[in-house]
Amino acid sequence: MAQQTSAGRRYVQTFISGFFVAVPVTVTILDKLAYVARVEGASMQPFLNPDVGAQSDVVLLNRWSVRNYQVQRGDIVSVV
Repeated sequence: MAQQTSAGRRYVQTFISGFFVAVPVTVTILDKLAYVARVEGASMQPFLNPDVGAQSDVVLLNRWSVRNYQVQRGDIVSVV
């Protein structure tokens, strides 16, 4: 019984320590580098959502280029 308790406690400690490492890393990546967004509606047609009744498109929004002012003509810019 004592071994099961210590194994369970170790599992919980490992999970919590991994959680406290993974969350800040994920938040930093999403804030500084890029994130995934869903594009819905007709506002971006014909480039995104070419069919009126189709499902929404999923795009990767690059935040790094915007932070370094590397936006060029023809780029799609999203204001969130």
